[in-house]
Amino acid sequence: MRTWRLLAGSLLAVSSSVAASGDANGTTDATNLACATQVVSSWPLSQIANETIVVPVNAMNIGAMAPAARAGYGGMLLFGSTAPASMPTVIATLQRERPARYPMMVMTDEEGGGVMRLTNVVRPFPWAQTMGKNATAEQIGRIALRVGRELSAAGVNTDLAPVLDVDGRADFPGAANPDGLRSFSGAPAIAAADGTAFMDGLSKSVTAVVKHFPGLGYATRNTDYGPAATLSWSKLQRTGLVPFKQAIADGAQAVMLSNAHVPGLSPLPSSLSPAVVKVLRQTLGFQGLIVTDSLSSGAISALHLAEPAASVEALQAGADLILFGSPTSVAKSLALAGRISNAIVAAVNDGSLDQSTLIEAAAQVLATNATVSCPVPAG
Repeated sequence: MRTWRLLAGSLLAVSSSVAASGDANGTTDATNLACATQVVSSWPLSQIANETIVVPVNAMNIGAMAPAARAGYGGMLLFGSTAPASMPTVIATLQRERPARYPMMVMTDEEGGGVMRLTNVVRPFPWAQTMGKNATAEQIGRIALRVGRELSAAGVNTDLAPVLDVDGRADFPGAANPDGLRSFSGAPAIAAADGTAFMDGLSKSVTAVVKHFPGLGYATRNTDYGPAATLSWSKLQRTGLVPFKQAIADGAQAVMLSNAHVPGLSPLPSSLSPAVVKVLRQTLGFQGLIVTDSLSSGAISALHLAEPAASVEALQAGADLILFGSPTSVAKSLALAGRISNAIVAAVNDGSLDQSTLIEAAAQVLATNATVSCPVPAG
């Protein structure tokens, strides 16, 4: 059972039309979250499970995602370098297909440099490290403000950025180094200031998802390819954790966990680790949305966990939103999402996953992306 459970009673009785927003503790508006919890609690179990799952798709195939919208999956993750000209209209149509028309999270990775999608929608901007060396935090914020506006105009409401990892190596990211040029700086204070400025600029138009908690800089390898370790927990507290503390203090709404394990804290990949989530929730006081890194990564498969079983473990650990895979076809993405949903439902039914934990996760997803009203009980 999560220790950060919502305040009960009076909050649930309040009708809210307040937009979901971050505050100084990195929390979604508490009343909106309470109302989202009440709404989600009324859903069928399969719909609650679906709200915690993001389905990957190539942007050029987005028109085939009506089944995902109607099933109530919590999000779509757009891959590919090109978006169709019709994408804003298609996304608006898909959002109307959603149960009760609550919007899904439509997300992509726009970090800059060599990690960009939808290049006909978002104009190019530099690697984070290039920005960190050549621009002020204010200038970086203005770049992010423009990126967020361009994403929003295309119907995308979530950016899986910025990278807050502290890594000063001028390396192109690859199998040996997951960060390199993706990091703003090898100096914790600079990475914190620049990364938070980027987050703040994006957040004017879209939800920014800061990553990869609790810090992937100088990890032993890229977790896409296999197991990896971060710096020791004692070192991370002085280095990699610094930008996340600042971003949370500045109102971060969403945090992505890494798939590396943290020596001295947890032997599990962070996306599956209750100890890592405990640091985020209790030590840092973060009350917003927790997103896994891809549960199709080599670090997860090395544990002999397929995505459905890994998704259950991530939710048990305290994550809210599940990412997996990259799209080979819409049919395969939807089929795997269905298997993940079935595994989550089965875990609730056999008692290995608390239904209240699943409801809390789904409510976080809904509240992050929607303004929710709940009825005032009679009497």
